[in-house]
Formats: sequence, C-alpha cells, structure tokens
Amino acid sequence: MAKQPRAWQRMLSGRRLDLLDPTPMDIEIEDIAHGLAFVARWNGQTAGDYAYSVAEHSLLVETLFGRIAPSAPAKWRLAALLHDAPEYVIGDMISPVKAAVGPDYKLLDERLEAAVHIRFGLPAKVPQTIKRQIKKADRISAWMEATQIAGFTEAEASKFFGKPDTALTHGLHIVLRPPVETRNAFTARHASLLKDCT
Repeated sequence: MAKQPRAWQRMLSGRRLDLLDPTPMDIEIEDIAHGLAFVARWNGQTAGDYAYSVAEHSLLVETLFGRIAPSAPAKWRLAALLHDAPEYVIGDMISPVKAAVGPDYKLLDERLEAAVHIRFGLPAKVPQTIKRQIKKADRISAWMEATQIAGFTEAEASKFFGKPDTALTHGLHIVLRPPVETRNAFTARHASLLKDCT
C-alpha cells in the first residue's frame, strides 16, 4: 500500500496545519503574520532593498478598503487585512501561474480562507458586496505596486488592473521595510481591528 504524502505543515507556533482539511484551532495570527511578511509579491521582481511582502500588501489593501468603504464595520476591515491570509502557507502565485494550476489552487485557497475567517470571528464566506470592495482595493494596490516598484508603465498597469481614482490613492506610497517590521505592523493592526470588532 502506497504511503500517503504529508499534507500538513508545522508552524513556528507549534501548530500542525492540515492543508487539505484546515481547522480554525490550528491557526494563529503570529504564524500568518510571520509567513506573509516573508512571502514576496511579484515573484520578488520588485525594486528596492527588501522584497515587497504579502503582509505589506495586505496592510495597504486594508487601508484602501477603508477609503472605499469608510463606514464599513471593523470586521470587514479585518476581512480586508486577511484577504490573502492563505498565502502564509501556499505562497503568492502570480495570476498566470494560478491559471495554469487550475481549480485545485482555488479550492485549497477557499478552505484555508474559511478556516482563517472562522478563527477570527468572521463568516466563512464574506458577503459578495464586501468581497467586491476588497477586490477593488486589491486591484488598486496592484496598480500602485506595478507602477511604483514592479517596473510597469501607468498605461500597462491600467490595462491589467484599471486606473484607480486618485482620491483613493492620494498620499499613499508603497513601503519597503524589513520583514520583522512588517510582521509586527501586521500583528498590531490585526489586534487593533479584532478589538474594534468586539
């Protein structure tokens, strides 16, 4: 009888997360923050002395979501912060790779996302109206990243991500900093939002 391949990962917290059947009990924010702070967006192909991490991107998306939906309750801002949380274990794949991998990637992502949401008091599935607003913030962030650190012209970035409303991006700039600083900022923002949710 063939031995089943290992489908779990040991986290720094000591938790053992089953990637095929994740449970909220095995999810810790410190593991998410640490993992996302060390996962590079754009496959690491960005200018600067530090990689632009998924944690940094998530902080920007949460800020942009707050500008798009200023009256949204803290729980939806928390959902925006955690929108890429599954990438702490499955990594950040650029869109062409996700398309090549197919529906299995999406299913894995959805299972992990549901477990993360339940762990932090959110519904397993975010309402479509909120999901669309988070996606809009995500696309604006991608446009900013593309033009500021990933070598795209504004015309190229606008073709792929749409040109954002300058009122939403005013005063915001891409931040590149050491992973430990980003990890701490992500953890602190999570704690602040979680407190506002109660």
